[in-house]
Amino acid sequence: MKKLLAILLTAAMVISLAACGAGQESTPAPTETTQATEAPETTPAPTEPTEPPVDPDASAAENWQYDYSGYPEESEKIYAAVFGEFLKYYSMAQEKTGTDELSERWALEAIAEAKLLNAGLMLPTATLGGGYVIGRAVPKTTPTVLWGSDSSRVHGLMVVNNDFLTRADSDAVIAKWAELKGTGTFAEWAEEYLTEQGYILQDTYAVSYAEDPQTWDPMNTYRSADIDAIVMTLDGLMEYDIENVQQPALAVSCEVNGDSTVFTFKLREGAMWSTASGEEYAEVTADDFVAGLQHLLDARGGLEGLAGDEGVKIKGAAAYLKGEETDFRKVGVRALDRYTVRYTLEEPCPWFGTLLGSTLFFPMNRAFYESQGGKFGAEFDPADPEYLYGKDPGHIVYCGPYLVSSLTERSSIVFEQNPNYWNKDNVRLKTVTWRFRDNSDELSDYGRTKAGELDGCRLSTPAALSEAVTDGLFEKYACAAGTDAASCVAFFNVMRNRYANLNDPSVGVSAKTVGQAIAYNAFMRNIHFRHALVTSVDRGSYNALSAGEELKLSNLRNSYVPGNFVQLLKDVTVEVDGRTVTFPAGTFYGEIVQAQLDAEGFRITVWDPKAQGGIGSGDGFDGWYDPDYAFSEFRKAMDEMQEQGITVSTDDPIVIEIPYAGNSQLHEGRANVLKESIEKTFKGYVKVVLNDCGDTRGWRNAGYYPEFGHDMNADFMDAFGRSPYYGDPEAYLATMLPVSGGMIRACGIY
Repeated sequence: MKKLLAILLTAAMVISLAACGAGQESTPAPTETTQATEAPETTPAPTEPTEPPVDPDASAAENWQYDYSGYPEESEKIYAAVFGEFLKYYSMAQEKTGTDELSERWALEAIAEAKLLNAGLMLPTATLGGGYVIGRAVPKTTPTVLWGSDSSRVHGLMVVNNDFLTRADSDAVIAKWAELKGTGTFAEWAEEYLTEQGYILQDTYAVSYAEDPQTWDPMNTYRSADIDAIVMTLDGLMEYDIENVQQPALAVSCEVNGDSTVFTFKLREGAMWSTASGEEYAEVTADDFVAGLQHLLDARGGLEGLAGDEGVKIKGAAAYLKGEETDFRKVGVRALDRYTVRYTLEEPCPWFGTLLGSTLFFPMNRAFYESQGGKFGAEFDPADPEYLYGKDPGHIVYCGPYLVSSLTERSSIVFEQNPNYWNKDNVRLKTVTWRFRDNSDELSDYGRTKAGELDGCRLSTPAALSEAVTDGLFEKYACAAGTDAASCVAFFNVMRNRYANLNDPSVGVSAKTVGQAIAYNAFMRNIHFRHALVTSVDRGSYNALSAGEELKLSNLRNSYVPGNFVQLLKDVTVEVDGRTVTFPAGTFYGEIVQAQLDAEGFRITVWDPKAQGGIGSGDGFDGWYDPDYAFSEFRKAMDEMQEQGITVSTDDPIVIEIPYAGNSQLHEGRANVLKESIEKTFKGYVKVVLNDCGDTRGWRNAGYYPEFGHDMNADFMDAFGRSPYYGDPEAYLATMLPVSGGMIRACGIY
């Protein structure tokens, strides 16, 4: 294989590499591209080299360079080859915009997801729910709606100050919530029930967190680590209550025109902005929502697409983002008067209301923003040394239930009740404390919960679960948490370019040779090899290290969009791989995804109609792991690659490199499960090398924080997850769009 790889080093293949001596790196921002109409699914045959090749045994970390000038074009070609069918059906779904077309839209989105999964680069892993929990927080006393950021709002959470909430009482509360939801009476019942059971409610709450916010500017981020903290400090127009019913917040009413393209909100008078020190700053007005939307479009922090082509399609927002229109006054948001804000859409959006919990509709005080060096339009410059807005909690103003009273990096964040909050009388928790965990000690959260430093934790490792059993706490207090809308996913890199971390080249240094790097990239162009990879991972054993052996399947997710996320509202007839199929009203989204996968012959299971007592589910089982199928697909890949002159053997295997945080037993354990299951499946033809990145920060820098695909220093990365911002499958699927998709970079492109 080395001789053939030496040829590939300078071949005119789809990787377009320039190894060694490429000169100083430069990274231009990717530009908008158009979809290629045709692209090969497998790598073209290599041509003869025109210059002496680099030694294939040389270190990839030392010798690998990339000519970035052609990167957007190469990304476009690979995207068209791998995700072209996904984009085709996704685009068809986008054309269904009317309320009466909602079911057709969902069916086409389900087919698009099947095409996405069939590409063989995305591997769903688990939800954030599931597993056992123990603690003092009362379930169902925060919003549990499956989209938006309202589920992170805890000001209505009930927390008992007794030892822990018992399993029996937790089950009783959950059952009663299902009975009372939508009546407006659950909170009153829960408080009475807890009192009758001898519990006393406290007004403080302490939990652990794993990552410091990188910004406190809600319009300039898409990361949950940032948004989960920011929603403690801000209110939106409308918010879901603990019964998952949308209630007025900063808006008191909403008026909608006849074709659902104009939404006019009347704001609450007297709602105030507060400084970090608790002083009143100004009243919340309609112009704050205008300023907030413009800053979101200027900052381009990752969620701007929600306003443009991939989201709610606010009039003129897409043109403003593309630079086709520079006058923000042409964008469809207006302050009609001090307390009235109007949004105008390009087309009807039947799920508009579900998006109101996202940062797209958060306010920003214009005067304060400008006082912190903020500018609008072409003058926006986050690199300006005078630009301070959102850099820390002292450089924002607050209109939500809490102020940040203290922040110590990688230690703690303390939220204290905002004395000027418009709804302060209904804030149950006066102080919320986040305590940092670095994941180096499997028993840290459990030990701190027992000691009273935390008010609850997940028994997320076998060690913690075993300790709770030994302590006699498990049987009485441990509760099985339900799954949620958050989908954790892993990705294989289809065009790896970097072999040490971008921010610190001394971390995450690859053990690969140049030849091994090229061989991996070449095989990743083959769909059978990708199918083999995604079905070679023992996800149950992987998940057992966090959920425990008993519950290792409980929160496994088999699709990207939860299979029960939406149900058809009417009968829908669509083409499934050339065959006309009618899905009746009530059909779950996951059923349609499965039908398309079955038609294409990709042997995975993402929907089980017998689960949940016959209701059906896409969670709670491993529908991907199939070593026999994986190896049969690998044989097909080897045959096809051999036709191109590329061979592999047990003496010269394909090398897959997986980064992990060496200071975390959980990370190391998971990495070893991946290594064991993949190597066992491929019978020596694939070797997995584990790359110790030191700690969780180094691990995230390898493959989570990079902004561009060419900076992903990993062949496989399991650091990603998606919680939807609104109630349409698009909220997940849009992350995989070319250029603008927030997760597409995880595949090494764009």
